[in-house]
Amino acid sequence: MTIGNELGSGDTVNTNGSWLASPLEALGFEVLLIAALPDEEERIAALVREQAAEVDVVLVTGGLGGTPDDITREAIAAAFGVPQEEQADVAEGLRSRFSGDPDYVTRWAQLPAGARPLEIPHGGAPGFVLGNVYVFPGLPGEMKPMFETIAGELEGGNPIGSWRRTYRTTESRIVAVLEAAGHQHPGVRVGSYPSFGAEGSAVEIVLKSNDPEALAAAQDWLERELDQLFG
Repeated sequence: MTIGNELGSGDTVNTNGSWLASPLEALGFEVLLIAALPDEEERIAALVREQAAEVDVVLVTGGLGGTPDDITREAIAAAFGVPQEEQADVAEGLRSRFSGDPDYVTRWAQLPAGARPLEIPHGGAPGFVLGNVYVFPGLPGEMKPMFETIAGELEGGNPIGSWRRTYRTTESRIVAVLEAAGHQHPGVRVGSYPSFGAEGSAVEIVLKSNDPEALAAAQDWLERELDQLFG
């Protein structure tokens, strides 16, 4: 989940959601939802509460600064039904790093009770973990290295591998092969993504599975079928 009015309005592209999906699949997590939410405490809290009860891990980015629209800390506290508390060590670290305006930055240390802070030396507002919810800053330059610090503690299933290839064709010409691939290899996800450019129509086919043998078998089968179709 990425928090910010600017995302829903289209003023900012949700690159955080797209970036996080890739390392999560490498860790064995199937990403079920990528959402951009406005700066509304009740809406954020409701979705976090719902998803935290249903999935293994919830990742939240954005809304950790000190302006009035930065309400993620409050929303996560509301989602878990806990108060916010100043974490003394976090507050002291912020005051020493941002001595020019300590009153402004120490508000970032007001984390939901029971939260474990996540800090990076060159970043601003600290992220935190509460239950199975991981919260990171919205700036990609701060979010990405902070995610790397906790990636090792996330335990998904087998890594989700992928194979992709682009064919100069249209989906209508290969739809029967794609449907057959789904039936022949039920443990592999089959996706097709058309594009239209100066050189004509193209379709990128993507196979994904956490079973390397199933993925390899589906790849071999699909390549043979398409080579025969276009041969």
